[in-house]
Amino acid sequence: MLPTFVVMLREGVEATLIVGIVAAFLAQRGSRQALRNMWIGVAAAAVLCIAVGIGLDILSRELPQRQQEMLETVVGAIAVSMVTYMVVFMKRHARDLSGSLRMSAGSALASGSQWALVSMGFLAVLREGFEAAVFLTALLNASENKSSGFIGAVLGLIVAIVIGIAIYRGGVKLNLAKFFKFTGAVLIVVAAGLVMTAFHTAHEAGWVLIGQAQAVDLTAVIRPGSVQASLLTGVLGIQPQPVVIELIAWFAYLVPMAFYLFGSSRRKSPARASQSSLSVDA
Repeated sequence: MLPTFVVMLREGVEATLIVGIVAAFLAQRGSRQALRNMWIGVAAAAVLCIAVGIGLDILSRELPQRQQEMLETVVGAIAVSMVTYMVVFMKRHARDLSGSLRMSAGSALASGSQWALVSMGFLAVLREGFEAAVFLTALLNASENKSSGFIGAVLGLIVAIVIGIAIYRGGVKLNLAKFFKFTGAVLIVVAAGLVMTAFHTAHEAGWVLIGQAQAVDLTAVIRPGSVQASLLTGVLGIQPQPVVIELIAWFAYLVPMAFYLFGSSRRKSPARASQSSLSVDA
């Protein structure tokens, strides 16, 4: 439940931040028609993302066993790539997000291009929704309790929407840099688990044949149905009996990403640092 909750919280907040900032900007300027058009774009993107998620689920269930393993490997690899991109992008741009979005919305409004504003809402939801659909498909395929994972995703989306509404109405101030660093830390651990799962399914698909000797036996710690199993396997992705290639892949992804996320970065200017806490007054 925790991995899917964090995924939908993070993706949902990214989408609602963009939509909330643009919506508040338009409301402040009384641009009701542009605001209405933007909501149409948001709704269309949401429907499209739901369709993508349903399509991936149906496809993964209808394929023969070996083709299922192939699809799960590909989806897992795409999901890990998306997480990596999210973490890198948000570390670089979280502090500047509010100002850049306001500038883009202002330019579009000044030029009379309402379609640009519609596109901002549409593409924000489409991008985050597509990433969420792929990532959730990979997580649910690797999970033994899909209903719990689905509940976690729904709860994460609800919390993200509440945060977005609060930001839109000016009732919350969110430190973007800290928020995305915290959720990024959880996601890179989850992604490392997906890397391990992808190497496992790749072996089942006949794609990875090296390094299949058992690396360590963790069955004494990761007992099926135990709390430890829920944490280590359900959240961290660590299997009871990982093979050598899976363990190498887990560390090879987790360690560099952790160093990148928590490594020191250049000091920001005072003006830029002030943008790391975001509140929107409608």
